[in-house]
Amino acid sequence: MDLLHLARRRKTVRRFSGKKIDMDDLLHCIEVAREAPSGMNMQPWRFLILGDGERKRKVREICERAERDFHERAWEELRRWMAERKITWKKDFLEDAPFLLLVFSWRRAPYFIQSTWLMIGYLLLALEEKELATVTYTPPNPREIEKFLEVDDDYKLEVILPVGYSADEKRREGRRDVKEMIYMERWGAGMR
Repeated sequence: MDLLHLARRRKTVRRFSGKKIDMDDLLHCIEVAREAPSGMNMQPWRFLILGDGERKRKVREICERAERDFHERAWEELRRWMAERKITWKKDFLEDAPFLLLVFSWRRAPYFIQSTWLMIGYLLLALEEKELATVTYTPPNPREIEKFLEVDDDYKLEVILPVGYSADEKRREGRRDVKEMIYMERWGAGMR
C-alpha cells in the first residue's frame, strides 16, 4: 500500500471495538516510528504501553478532571466546533481502547518536541497500515499523568494514543486543496 493511500484513509477515531490487538502489530508500529529522523539523532522518544484496566481508568479520571475545566473555559468558536463533533469532556476511549500508548519526549535533547512529533507522524501511518485506529489525545494536564505513572522528570508526556480497532462510523474530515497551502518564491504568491 502506498503512503498517500494510507494518509488519505487514516481518520481520527474515538470509538473502539472490543477486538483484541496482536501485540506484535503494535510493536511493529513502534519499530516503524523509531526510524523517524531526530535532532542529533538523539531519538528522544520513549513509549509506555498501558493495557491494565485499572491503570487506564485512573488515567481517564485524571484527564477528565482537567477536561471538564478546559471545556468550561473554552472560547465560543472552539465550543461550537466541539459540540458539532460531539466532543465532550468525557474520554471513554481512554478505557475502551485495548491499549493506551503514551509517548514521551526527553526534555534534554535538542528539538525534542519537533523530533518526537515527527516520529508520531510515522507512528500514525504505521498504525493505519496495520488497520489500527487512534486519536492523538493531548491531555490538558500531562504533569499529573506523569506523576501518577512515576515518569522521570526529564521526560514530557506529548500524547496519549488509545489504540484499537475502530467502531467509529463517522466519516473522515476533508482536507484543504494542496494549492491553498503552497506559495511559490514569496509568501502569498500562490500556485498556478
